[in-house]
Amino acid sequence: MNHHHQFAGEPSETSVTVRWINPAGHDEWDAPIAQFLHAVKQPSTTVELVSLALNPTPRHLEYRTYESMIVDRTVAIARDCATSGIDAMVIGCFYDPALEAAREISGETVVVAPCQASVQIAMNLANRFSVIVGRHKWIEQMTERVRTYGVIDHLASMRAVGMGVEEFQKEPEVTRRRIIDAAKRAVEEDHAEAIILGCTMEFGFFAEVQKEVGVPVIDPVLAAFKMAESLAKLKKQFNWTPSRVWSCEPPSEDEIERFGLFKGPSPIGNLLKV
Repeated sequence: MNHHHQFAGEPSETSVTVRWINPAGHDEWDAPIAQFLHAVKQPSTTVELVSLALNPTPRHLEYRTYESMIVDRTVAIARDCATSGIDAMVIGCFYDPALEAAREISGETVVVAPCQASVQIAMNLANRFSVIVGRHKWIEQMTERVRTYGVIDHLASMRAVGMGVEEFQKEPEVTRRRIIDAAKRAVEEDHAEAIILGCTMEFGFFAEVQKEVGVPVIDPVLAAFKMAESLAKLKKQFNWTPSRVWSCEPPSEDEIERFGLFKGPSPIGNLLKV
């Protein structure tokens, strides 16, 4: 019996749908990120850009307090992905908020987040990486994330540029300069071999930083999106779906029904299709 018969054919394009969640109740960044992803996606990939139905809403998640406010909606949208046939979902914040909970309830939808995706890509390109963050405040929580992903020994440093989430895209010139300075110091003083930009609002700066600094510079939006797109294709080609045994066991449908959960409409505030 030929065990390889399924691989005897010709290559074909696998089309997938990736849903990107901007985890806040405003749509200011939906169109810019949609455009950014449109430019890099595979032609056959459909991208959905979603922000939350949440009012009032924090404008960023720099505080755990704010992060707590988007968790239930992010989880509910993961559930919606499971029932809507979405192949992969991305949680668009470098803290990877609600990642484990979203993965638990996502059915056959692969759930990806920027910190983990960036770290996984960096680890294929270098032994030691540094993360360029906005404010010193973030370092504790992001270091915790890197530790969770099992690569803390490969973290050369976290360097803050003294900017909040909302400042990054306001004065691109200032942002670029500060990121380049921090990245150079990370390479020269901390012996970083790759740089990760530690906020999704740092999207779009990587190419210029990379040219200046001379090491790979990982844009977390591109890393998370490309990882999601790729895993979505692997899922469709090889049936590599999220595991659902042992620690990955989801709540039973009976219990969800009995508790009356996920009954209303999905908490999507805005949806753009690319």
